Amino acid sequence: MCTVCGCGTASVEGHGHRHDHGHHHDHPHDHNHSHAHDHHHHHHGDDMHFGQGPAGVEVPGMSQERLIEIETDILAKNDRYAEVNRAALSALGSFAINLVSSPGSGKTTLLCKTIEMLGDQPLAVIEGDQQTANDAERIRATGAKAVQVNTGKGCHLDGHMVGHAMEHLALGQNAMLFIENVGNLVCPAGFDLGEDCKVAVISVTEGEDKPLKYPDMFTVSEIALLNKVDLAPYCDVDLDLYEANLRRVNPGIEILRISAKTGEGMETWVQWLRDRLAAKPAAAPVAQG
Repeated sequence: MCTVCGCGTASVEGHGHRHDHGHHHDHPHDHNHSHAHDHHHHHHGDDMHFGQGPAGVEVPGMSQERLIEIETDILAKNDRYAEVNRAALSALGSFAINLVSSPGSGKTTLLCKTIEMLGDQPLAVIEGDQQTANDAERIRATGAKAVQVNTGKGCHLDGHMVGHAMEHLALGQNAMLFIENVGNLVCPAGFDLGEDCKVAVISVTEGEDKPLKYPDMFTVSEIALLNKVDLAPYCDVDLDLYEANLRRVNPGIEILRISAKTGEGMETWVQWLRDRLAAKPAAAPVAQG
């Protein structure tokens, strides 16, 4: 059982069928992860701190060295799948975006609006969720191709899941691939899916300290979309402080203030996507014969 995050098995649902992800594959695979919960309390005043060792987590009866070994193995396997995904996307000249956020940030609404604004741009969506297919249905209602990946108890998508989903999508050349990750600001930060970049979606209603509470996610994200700015007047929120906290954990992060509901900032976001796709090398020529 893995110390990185809590993952069970997953299934891919798309085009009216499911694909169970157990262990029926010829290549090495390990989805049998589980959160390890620290039971050793470190006291600083009245605060309790968990996972202070080199592994960042503690498991009774297991050394820090062993925990690090297990985590390294899991991430190495994931990275091999991610590189296969990245090579396939590169050959197509496609641009892949890993959308990460906490639940309720508005990223599905944002994604639907983004798809509508992109018009005839070829694109597809991999929708990650623990149980339901509701978000994928919302995506399909825009006319876009979407594959649902249900992770069960898993708290993030991984490279293997995304690779299988890509097989179902038959992504075309110079397309955009949106990967909407499971709502979680912790575990998805550590798992490469083969994407070109991570995009963090964070709503103004979540509080300005969110980047400080979950710095890893914002450190690995290239751009942060500060969503639901239309609600800022009704919240006790300081948007400048929000941006300052984002840059405190990632000085180079790009920040766009947007509202998927009113459309504010959306043109800038969509143009950012178009520019990034245009900057990618062209698709590899198709072999003849």
